[in-house]
Parts: sequence; C-alpha cells; structure tokens
Amino acid sequence: MALFAKHGCGDKKGPTIAFSGPPGGGKTTYAKRLAEELGLEYYSAGSIFREYARERGVSLEELNRLAEKDPSIDYEIDSHTYRLGCKGNVVLEGHLVAWVVSSVADVKIYITAPLEIRVERIARREARSRSEVFRETVAREYLHRHRFLKLYGIDIANLQIFNLILDTGYLSPDEAYTIVRNFVCSTLSRKGFKPRGCSEEKQR
Repeated sequence: MALFAKHGCGDKKGPTIAFSGPPGGGKTTYAKRLAEELGLEYYSAGSIFREYARERGVSLEELNRLAEKDPSIDYEIDSHTYRLGCKGNVVLEGHLVAWVVSSVADVKIYITAPLEIRVERIARREARSRSEVFRETVAREYLHRHRFLKLYGIDIANLQIFNLILDTGYLSPDEAYTIVRNFVCSTLSRKGFKPRGCSEEKQR
C-alpha cells in the first residue's frame, strides 16, 4: 500500500529495508545490527515517538491516546519515515514503518514473539514489573491497531506485505539475526544490490 507515494520519490541511492512488529519482538535489535553490518543508516520511528512523549511530558500510552485525536502526530512521523525510505541506503524500524514505506522498501520484515515472552523481555530490559508491562503493552497494541485502521485504513494484523515473518520467541538472538541477515542479503543480491557485509564468504 503506497500511503505516501503521492509525495513523489526520486531515485534511491541504495536499498531500503523495513522492520516492523510488536514491542518486545526484537525488531530494534536486529535492525540496528543489520544496519551496522551492512553499512546502512538506521532510523527508528519509535525513538521519534518517544521523543515526542518526553517533550510533551506524557507517557507513550498517553501520547498514543492523544494521537487518536490529533492525526498530525502520526502523519508527521510517517511522512518523515517515507522520505528517508526514498533516500535508500537505510534500515527503518517501527510498528507501522513497513506499511508506510511499502512502495519503496526492497525488503520488509516482521519480527514477533508470543506475548508472554515479549512482556518478559521488556520487563527485564526496563527493570519494571511484568504486570505493569503487560497492561501497557496490551493497551499500546490495541491503540496502534485501532488508530492506524482509522487513520490509514491499515489493519496491522494483516501481514501480507511482508517478505519475511519471524517468530523469535524460541530462538537465540544470534539464531534469529542469522536468519534475518541471510534472507536480506540473498534478497538484495537478487535485486542487484551489493551492500558491504553481504559477500558470499560472510554468509553464515
């Protein structure tokens, strides 16, 4: 779905790789690692959203609720993300990113895991209680789905746009990353891209 294609997109200077998925799946970890290894820029829509929340002195959940009433919050972040995708040589990561840049992304990857595992990961990473993280995570996912369906007509439960869907729940970080990296490298190779770090001898 070419949400922002009407804005136009010049010639890209390299590949655009998009990671999406629910909180705690591991998309940030793998997107950052892939960008570093392949010599691509990394951009996180989530970090911008969190910065918005900090600037406004509200929680992520509260900002999600504000965005329900003010579509300009999402649209500003998503428009910027699309422009970055148009540039190429970039790895983009965020809950809705793959749908936003669908028309210009060369590889679209969905990273997920069972809810209980994702909650445990977030709670451990942020030193918070599992009950608090569970409540916040379920609320965020509900608000995301409802808001994006209303704003863009996108059902984020429909994963048909993705080239790779990976459940990381029972994989080690290295196992999951190897799958992601090898898939991306083989896909980019078929499309004529030769990013640093994707040579055959480096394939695992």
